[in-house]
Amino acid sequence: MKYPVFVQALALTIVVFLIGMYSGIVLEQDRFSQVNEYYAESEVMLIDILTLNNLVSQEGAECSMLVEANSNLLNRVYEESVVLEEFEQTGKLTDLLKPLHRKYDVLRTYLWMNSMELKDNCRNEIDTIVYLYNYEEEDLNRKAEQNVWSKMLYELKEELNGNLVLIPIAADTEIESLDILLREYEIESLPAVIVNEDVVFTEIVEKETVVKAISN
Repeated sequence: MKYPVFVQALALTIVVFLIGMYSGIVLEQDRFSQVNEYYAESEVMLIDILTLNNLVSQEGAECSMLVEANSNLLNRVYEESVVLEEFEQTGKLTDLLKPLHRKYDVLRTYLWMNSMELKDNCRNEIDTIVYLYNYEEEDLNRKAEQNVWSKMLYELKEELNGNLVLIPIAADTEIESLDILLREYEIESLPAVIVNEDVVFTEIVEKETVVKAISN
């Protein structure tokens, strides 16, 4: 009498397992598709950024439009990076995400440089915070520091809304232009935070200290 019950339980377990496996495959295929879409979109944004950079250097360009375009691109890249970070935290599609992450770091570095040029040429008042971290950090203490900074800066961006542009960049992805900038700021350890290209934090501080640096 127990044998049929055992068979039924086994059959049910196999069915549940197969459904779960199928759902996992479908989910990964969906993520794979999204990553490919982001990769293609990043190609378009790179061209857009290069075009924007040419406009910034041209005389007579409308400053308000350039500032708005630069901010919109930075916010868009930031929002997409948040989605990619969620994918990374699942531990899946790692090989696909690394080159895409590097491309987004190039985009953010380029836009940061545009922001600096816009501040000189247009005297715009948009505040920028550049958050530099290690993408493949292994030290647990530094990982914890990066998590603290990431959460704090995200909260600041939400609180200040359109008045703050947050630019997170992985500094260990071998981007030559970024390496040159880091040498100019004499940054030797990460994580580091640069507020308005003026104040540099290499150690965790209170949120109020960052806000004060922004307002100065």
